Amino acid sequence: MKKSFGEKLKSLFSKNSSINDDFYDELTDMLVEGDVGAKTAFELVDELNEICSKEKIREQQGIIAKLRELLLKDVKAVDLEPEEGKHNIWMMLGVNGVGKTTSVAKLASYFKERGLDNIVLASADTFRAAAIEQLAMHGERTGVRVVSHQHGSDPSAVVFDAADALKAKGPGLVLADTAGRLHNKENLVRELQKIDRTCSLKADEGCYKKLLVIDATTGQNALRQAEVFNEAVKIDAIIMTKYDSTAKGGVAVSIGRELGLPVAFVCTGEGYKDIGKFNAEKYIDEFLGD
Repeated sequence: MKKSFGEKLKSLFSKNSSINDDFYDELTDMLVEGDVGAKTAFELVDELNEICSKEKIREQQGIIAKLRELLLKDVKAVDLEPEEGKHNIWMMLGVNGVGKTTSVAKLASYFKERGLDNIVLASADTFRAAAIEQLAMHGERTGVRVVSHQHGSDPSAVVFDAADALKAKGPGLVLADTAGRLHNKENLVRELQKIDRTCSLKADEGCYKKLLVIDATTGQNALRQAEVFNEAVKIDAIIMTKYDSTAKGGVAVSIGRELGLPVAFVCTGEGYKDIGKFNAEKYIDEFLGD
């Protein structure tokens, strides 16, 4: 099993009797291996080296405390809740295979358990028949309504109908599952922008959110995905999946520093209850091995 960043950090201190350039070079390499990303890792370590030299910090506890402070500046958390008494629409984005459709179901289950009884799932990934079937199955299991059209139909029309189905029962939340075909970027961007316009029209003011689902184990690929989707339709927040199965997990640092995007939820398993709000301090403590 691969060592976590925290374990490597402890080893780095135990084998380095003096804190010198070699120590900081190795720390940079470790951050890159921990999925923090080269650009962010170099900037962080340069800042850390400068602060520790200036403040004459040379012991393990002090250096880790300063590194924690710097990481916390980059990792952003946001508390997202559907607005009560309003028509909310959350568009769920992400490439195939990151757990997007399952995350839609987890969010529906999460808010249903907290008393939101008017939730509609929109099958706006009409490109994959499997996605439509999968969402229908999740709807059945969670007891949440699903609006879908036939395979290959216009995704924005599905969202339009889902929003109407929600409004017929009053205020609540539409969770729209969308396609994520990055190999056909131009088509994807056009399709998402069309859905984006529909969501903007149908949601109450300030109640439309765009959430990108990323797989925490894919590292810098996740950062690239965030760049593409953010360029297409300004992202509001991130959902990290497979957070339990990674010994790395530093991607939220790069996404926070380079794109300014906060994380709203983390998924830690396959079950509907395996989702929770993101806590930046806990995340950094776990990353550092505290």
